[in-house]
Amino acid sequence: MTDGATAQTMSAAEYLEWEREQIDKHEFHHGEVFAMAGGSPRHNRLAARLLILLSAATAEKGCEPQTSDQKIAAEPLKRYVYPDVVLICGPFQSEAGARDVLTNPAIVVEVLSASTETYDRGMKWRAYQRLASLTDYLLVSQKDPFIEHYRREADGSWRYSVYGAGDTITLANQAQLAVDPIYQGVFELDGDSPEPSK
Repeated sequence: MTDGATAQTMSAAEYLEWEREQIDKHEFHHGEVFAMAGGSPRHNRLAARLLILLSAATAEKGCEPQTSDQKIAAEPLKRYVYPDVVLICGPFQSEAGARDVLTNPAIVVEVLSASTETYDRGMKWRAYQRLASLTDYLLVSQKDPFIEHYRREADGSWRYSVYGAGDTITLANQAQLAVDPIYQGVFELDGDSPEPSK
């Protein structure tokens, strides 16, 4: 995710203009800018697999995937982030004056790492919940086949479920996502979290 040692301070407008010129990605949090670290091979495989499988599962629902290069406004003018995977269900809506910033993600996925888990469960999730378009938030473990799913219910509340090997996730739009294909072969690759003791 981020490396606090590289934090800088600037306004939202300065960040958006500056970020377009950068090679590496940076997230913005209430005036502070943080460089993002790269993921492990296992992290990257999981994100790529999820992008492919979610895209296939939701295509008939009118959803389109975006890669981890897609910046979203988790809080306009306050918090800009790059999810590991994001799907849009409907037209791409951008922030006023910033056509490269997505404002209507429907499905967001974060692959957990030792350095990002607290952030993905905490500040990032609190920001995501404010997005009226968001219907599903998936937290994907690198340690074992384990996915946590927050699904927005009709009354606006969030339903929390957990899934493991052999399970199938039902998204808010009723698309289904099997857990096993997500994890097939990924544990042959190096991860960035300690392996569980057997």
